[in-house]
Amino acid sequence: MTTKSASARTVRTRWRRVLPWFATAAVLAACSGPAAENTTTQTAGPTGTLTSVSVVTHGSAGDAFWNVVKNGADAAGKRLGVKVDYQSSGDPTQQAKLIDNAVAQGVGGLVVSMANPDALRPSIQKAVAAGIPVVTINSGEAQSASVGAIGHVGQSEESAGEGAGKRLAAAGKHKLLCVIHEAGNIGDNQRCDGATKGFGGSATTLQVDINNPTDAQSRIKGALDADHSIDAVLTLNSQVAARAVAAAGESGSTAQVATFDLNSEVVDAIKSGKLLFAIDQQQYEQGYLPIVMLQLYKSNRNTVGGGAPVQTGPAFVDKDNVDAIATLVSQGTR
Repeated sequence: MTTKSASARTVRTRWRRVLPWFATAAVLAACSGPAAENTTTQTAGPTGTLTSVSVVTHGSAGDAFWNVVKNGADAAGKRLGVKVDYQSSGDPTQQAKLIDNAVAQGVGGLVVSMANPDALRPSIQKAVAAGIPVVTINSGEAQSASVGAIGHVGQSEESAGEGAGKRLAAAGKHKLLCVIHEAGNIGDNQRCDGATKGFGGSATTLQVDINNPTDAQSRIKGALDADHSIDAVLTLNSQVAARAVAAAGESGSTAQVATFDLNSEVVDAIKSGKLLFAIDQQQYEQGYLPIVMLQLYKSNRNTVGGGAPVQTGPAFVDKDNVDAIATLVSQGTR
């Protein structure tokens, strides 16, 4: 009996020493076992490092607006250590091919402007299906989520147009000519629709071709010659703005010109009083912010905007603030 009792006491002592280790192991298992696995499976996939981004826009090579977008993307890439490949084409079919090429090369992220969403949708969806995160910029705000993009960066074109129309009405204008420079670009139509709504008075549109500046100027002059009651012209592009100012001068029209977007000519025209104002959508941000968004998504599965577009505009530039903006335009960031 004495031997058995001693043996039993020894076993009980050993269990008292071992049980705390089992308890600790159970706690650790609870922390790092099924619960932790569930947390992992709730993410959208493995995180990693963003090394390359392809930016594919609908702008023309050398365009002042898109050069600023490119500058923003390049600056963000340099700061974050991401290789940025910027390409553009005004032809939607060619733009889709550029997206397809980027997907085939296994790019880490994709930034796309969707001036023609229907033409680009299949290519963007292929990128998403391949596991490539996409951020849309500039155009296609309403279609961004439906193609699978993780976010959109730009300005609401209709809201910006409405703001422009209200400003022209407040300046005492009564008849508006809105000049559309790119056929098939939904953003242009949205701008004019918004301007018509905000203006509240008589408004009409004129289609010109940005790739034929001389003809664009001639068409604007013809519209002003045909209707002397037009006292406001709204262009949707900084290059077309210069043509509109020249057309008004040739016509002898008293119509005042306002425009979307900035370049050095627009700045000078605002300073001299030939342009009433410019709507600045701060396109540098449209190049810069998507690279940051893609890097955050790739490394930490962050998304920005909460399902809503990240707005970069409109910001208005007129004689009151043009001097402060002029230097930034000259350095390619506004």
